[in-house]
Amino acid sequence: MRVPVIDSTGRAAMPCTPAEARHLLKSGKARPKWNKLGLFCVQLTYSLEPNNQPLVVGIDPGSKFEGFSVVSTCDTVVNLMVEAPTHVKHAVQTRRTMRRARRGRKWRRPKGFDNRLNRKKRIPPSTRSRWEAKARIVAQLAKVLPLTDAIVEDVQAVTRPGTNRTWNAAFSPVQVGKEQLYALLGNMGLTLHTREGWQTQELREHYGLKKTTSKSKQSFASHCVDAWVLAACISGAEHPTCTQLWYVVPATLHRRQLHRLQASQGGIRKPYGGTRSLGLKRVKSKGSHPTQAAMKGTPASSPCVQAQGSPQAEVR
Repeated sequence: MRVPVIDSTGRAAMPCTPAEARHLLKSGKARPKWNKLGLFCVQLTYSLEPNNQPLVVGIDPGSKFEGFSVVSTCDTVVNLMVEAPTHVKHAVQTRRTMRRARRGRKWRRPKGFDNRLNRKKRIPPSTRSRWEAKARIVAQLAKVLPLTDAIVEDVQAVTRPGTNRTWNAAFSPVQVGKEQLYALLGNMGLTLHTREGWQTQELREHYGLKKTTSKSKQSFASHCVDAWVLAACISGAEHPTCTQLWYVVPATLHRRQLHRLQASQGGIRKPYGGTRSLGLKRVKSKGSHPTQAAMKGTPASSPCVQAQGSPQAEVR
């Protein structure tokens, strides 16, 4: 496995070996750093002219687990197994139920603006969250690795006409979601490639790799093997030089709510949401410069307490 390297300006360079990273840290030419995915990288204390080689990221999409593999012309840089977000559908249903109950207790009012979504093409929130999560993972990898290409296993989910259908009657959410992923990858400046499922199987047989039937097993053979063969067919790698795995669990953020769903003792609903943390309300400081505050009579040594939120590990 290689160690990502970025220069003093934050520009990604070619990854190095762990021995070279230790030498840079001991000599004071680099400092340790971690990105939002938890990947360790070294940041150089000087700028570096870009002399990068092709780096390809392979993406194996899935409904519950996904595989990512970054491969160069001869080395395997990193392998990721990521849990797909599956909580959005239940969260949207809960939000809708609480909104209807809240508005049922209020007086009827006219709509403020045209926010109706009838006859408008859109992506369901659960589908959108799953496909945009893949783009966020690639965006975090691109901050520490000079990615040039991206290859995705193309999911075939076209609309199937028929009668008495409760799903996939007008359009396929999976089809629309993957098109949005392709657009997001293109906006990152990556060259996009796609392969179908039967082509991925032929690539596994060509490289002599096998895939396990246990999708939830935290191993290279569960999802990363497909991501690796996809990336290798573009970069030209002959065999995986590293099968170590990084298992990534995305943080579930609690969006703003008026109060908790369950009432406490006495029928009181406590405030809960993004604007409160540890019982304190987070506000943006509007104070003046410390020197100006001292001139106005405020003691310069007076303590200033600012409510801060609890840190969360999130992938945006």
